[in-house]
Amino acid sequence: MEALEFLKAKAPKRLPVYVLAGDEDFLKRHARERIISVAIGDEDPAFAVSVYSGEKLDFSTVRNDLETLPFLAPCRVVIVENADPFVTAFRAELEAYVAKPSAVGVLVLDVKTFPETTKLAKALPDGAKLACKAPPAYKAYELKPWCVQWAKTAYQKVLAPEAAELLLELLGPAMGLLDSELAKLAVAVGPRGTISADDVDAYVGRSKAADVFRILDAVGDAKPSEALSILEEVFAEGTDPMAVLGALTSQLRKLATVARLHIGEKQALGPAMDAAGVPKWDKIRQGFEKQLRALGRGRLDRLTEWLVEINYGLKGGNPLPERVQVERLVVKLARPRAA
Repeated sequence: MEALEFLKAKAPKRLPVYVLAGDEDFLKRHARERIISVAIGDEDPAFAVSVYSGEKLDFSTVRNDLETLPFLAPCRVVIVENADPFVTAFRAELEAYVAKPSAVGVLVLDVKTFPETTKLAKALPDGAKLACKAPPAYKAYELKPWCVQWAKTAYQKVLAPEAAELLLELLGPAMGLLDSELAKLAVAVGPRGTISADDVDAYVGRSKAADVFRILDAVGDAKPSEALSILEEVFAEGTDPMAVLGALTSQLRKLATVARLHIGEKQALGPAMDAAGVPKWDKIRQGFEKQLRALGRGRLDRLTEWLVEINYGLKGGNPLPERVQVERLVVKLARPRAA
């Protein structure tokens, strides 16, 4: 089960064992809080929750704790953090425990990976295996409704749809970072009940994506020296060329898609941008339109080829320094169109 689905459930049933699998700490933290709430209700967790580190933990310690009914609480919750080595060392014991768990304990295993092919995984119901992973960057749009709902639930603010799109465009799918920025935005807008895309543009901290927007703005203005100057700022801050390319690639692929649909297939520009996943904020859409005109059909048709070429080059296929390769790509993009 996806952790978000578990968090949204109105009245999940208490289970004797849970596995929190993945690397999204924000989801894990909130899933743990929800499990504790389901297990002990309003009772004080200080008397009912035990937390262990899984590196050098013995199974008997966990088992004894799970069998100990806490004072003034209906059950005890035992959480094993970094539980991958614990699961590996005591897989047989855990399989036996799942078959006959304690009636007064809830075991929570916090792991990075939990393959479904194992006997232990197959013994647990789907509702006990919570996938704590944000979607990959290319599926970040799936978090848009979550951002809107979380802004309302956690911060009592209405996050405009285009603001949610821009937030995801700038930050990617890291949910802890999204939450942190939403908290800052809620404070920044003060008593105003709505967070707009302009607010996100003004208050969200700089990111690789934001730097790439600045570079592409210079591309749209056909100003290679300005684009290079921004790129040099990014490199001076210690950003790896591959990281810059990753953010740049995301935007250039959108440009290539818009060009294919709008120029090649004669689709209207708005629907073409929708299909490419361009945020519906006027400032970004106007920038995309400007970049399409500045690049022209010839360069737009070659974007995919150039991206394949530089990706190969940065992985060892080109003897030039990585920074030089990225700089050359930016110059090719930003130079004025031939008359």
